[in-house]
Amino acid sequence: MEAVLGFVPEEEREKYSALTGQSLFYFGEGKSLRHKILAIAEEEGAEKAGYALKLLQSEGELSIASTGKDPQTGRLVTQEYRVEGPVMIFLTTTAIEVDEELLNRCLVLTVDESREQTRRIHELQRRASTLDGILASRRKPKALKVHRNAQRLLRPLLVHNPYASRLTFLDEKTRMRRDHVKYLKLIEAIALLFQYQREVKSLTVDGEVVEYVEATLADVALANRLASEVLGRSLDELPPQTRRLLVHLDDLVTSVCEKQGVAREDLRFSRRDVRTATGWGDTQLKVHLARLVALEYLLLHRGGRGQSFVYELLCRGEGKDGSRFLPGLLDITGLAEYDGERSGLSADRGRPRVGPWSGGGRGPVGVRKTSRTSLPMRT
Repeated sequence: MEAVLGFVPEEEREKYSALTGQSLFYFGEGKSLRHKILAIAEEEGAEKAGYALKLLQSEGELSIASTGKDPQTGRLVTQEYRVEGPVMIFLTTTAIEVDEELLNRCLVLTVDESREQTRRIHELQRRASTLDGILASRRKPKALKVHRNAQRLLRPLLVHNPYASRLTFLDEKTRMRRDHVKYLKLIEAIALLFQYQREVKSLTVDGEVVEYVEATLADVALANRLASEVLGRSLDELPPQTRRLLVHLDDLVTSVCEKQGVAREDLRFSRRDVRTATGWGDTQLKVHLARLVALEYLLLHRGGRGQSFVYELLCRGEGKDGSRFLPGLLDITGLAEYDGERSGLSADRGRPRVGPWSGGGRGPVGVRKTSRTSLPMRT
């Protein structure tokens, strides 16, 4: 937390060790939290203020009606207090169990506890005792000052994402509604940071000039990579047998899609299809397929024969090298082809929409029977 806050201008952050239950409601009396970072050293210190934090994060403001004495008449009167957002909430914790309602409003970053990371930390600690390390520590304040001043130069511009309508995201759980917004906002934040390397465009809306910058394919690619690290998971978290089945499914789906010319998200297969193709026992498949569904590598659909079910493979072979990935994101190569066909913001395409754009999730895909191939799967 200290390292991250060090890059932020002092006037744009508020840091506390703890918050009482009602403290945030009266914050507007002396200070403003609007467009600032509210950092709390430990999540445990903000436990009593959890309700206010969640409300401030989702609603963008807080208001409370409180009883107090009128200084002139001495009578009890109702006074309204209001705190305006939006605000970024920054918490750290060592607890295993954290309020789920608070978690789904945040991006969760974890400490790298690998042996390699410990070695890198030891190298920096030893270097701090050398002459190079001492000189580097003396240069640190100047480097931080450059970063803070760079942030002070950022203008509040809107961001237009021309690829938003083609983006995809997991949609089988209601919590994905908030995760999807996090993903879209991540793209906008990246584009906003590059505003001095982009053309600032403008248009007139109701007599008011609106300025905006456009997100690029590079912004989407970077957001996909960051979202995979933050929101994704690793195949290393799977038991070996389950991971082996997932690799088999990826090979099978890839083969069928190439033969039939079908998009991966349109392909459906049953447990019987997998049993026939892999030779695994039904009891074994039940266990591992259920685990893949629970961990969101597979998506379960109701089939067309009574109470039967079919599966959709969400991942595209990512994570085989042990890296983290987020299933359901659109392949960037598809966007590259779309970008090559775009002819700019021409009149026949309509006036460009600016501001936060909501990318369309993948709609419901029907299941229809087709002629079977050598690998019996249905599309």
